[in-house]
Amino acid sequence: MIPNALVLTGGLLHTSDAKTAHGLIRESKRFQIVGFVDSVNAGRDAGEVLDGLRRNLPVFASLEDAMQTKPDYCIVGVATTGGIFPESMLTDIKTAIRNGLSVVNGLHDYLNDRPEMLELAKEYHVELIDIRRPKNRADLHFWTGEIKKLKTPVIAMLGTDCSLGKRTTTRFILKACADHNIHAEMIYTGQTGWLQGGKYGFVFDSTLNDFVGGEMEHAILTCVRETAPDVVLIEGQAALRNPSGPCGSEMLISGNAKHVVLVHAPKRKYYEHDPAWGAIPGLTSEIELIRLYGSKVIAIALNTEDCSKEEAIAFKEEFHRKYKLPVMLPLEEGCDELIPLIKELI
Repeated sequence: MIPNALVLTGGLLHTSDAKTAHGLIRESKRFQIVGFVDSVNAGRDAGEVLDGLRRNLPVFASLEDAMQTKPDYCIVGVATTGGIFPESMLTDIKTAIRNGLSVVNGLHDYLNDRPEMLELAKEYHVELIDIRRPKNRADLHFWTGEIKKLKTPVIAMLGTDCSLGKRTTTRFILKACADHNIHAEMIYTGQTGWLQGGKYGFVFDSTLNDFVGGEMEHAILTCVRETAPDVVLIEGQAALRNPSGPCGSEMLISGNAKHVVLVHAPKRKYYEHDPAWGAIPGLTSEIELIRLYGSKVIAIALNTEDCSKEEAIAFKEEFHRKYKLPVMLPLEEGCDELIPLIKELI
């Protein structure tokens, strides 16, 4: 039986810092999400806060109010800059423990490193699960080159910046494949992918650098060996040139992903919206960079933040004319446009 879980968002549910919660609103196979705790958005439906679609996921003002949903777990639903706990959330964590809830934490700020949390958890006989705690050295894999023999097509979801919807786009492509009787499997690379029920993958940003390539290879090869999919989809992280954590080449080289769906926000000018971090080079430059890595962009997916419906359609048409590629609006239209290309690959 899937356990019930509450999600803590500390007043951030309506912001991009709650992208872990947003993923759980859309889909969760590891936990049955029964409610959210967020004082700013209390009384609303979490789905409506996210995208206007009611999903019968109530938002409560306090954890005490939310206990009526009979949860088994409490999930930290935010991904803050640097992965540090907002101080206000620590009080909610203690309340959750005192109510007999085990806590699942996806931040770099580990609950098991806080003595007061450990003592409290021991007193109330609950678990503190730090998803991002690095694996033991004995459990890590070094790259072997076996991936080079793989015949199954591998598609990576890369982005021109962080927080663009790479994981969400991957989930939409999975759904499109299932709707067209194509067996696709996803390699998760972040804590939210695991929380949503991902079986194959690893948490990229808590893996020792020497073993990132090996963990990528091992996840893909294990997935193919155990499930024999038609196609493998890799959830991307960050961006090839985002200065806070350049990432993506590992999918292309270590994961041997020769095909890329590139996620882009046409109205976003700077990395993470910060001029000090530098301007995002743009699609033409990114497509060429990916080509130099030996891979090919086969489609573009647009994040339509700050766009009207008319602007989103206009960008879609403009990029299709310019790049002669399928251009998808995942949230608005899904990802069925990619299916003919996937069928060609397999």
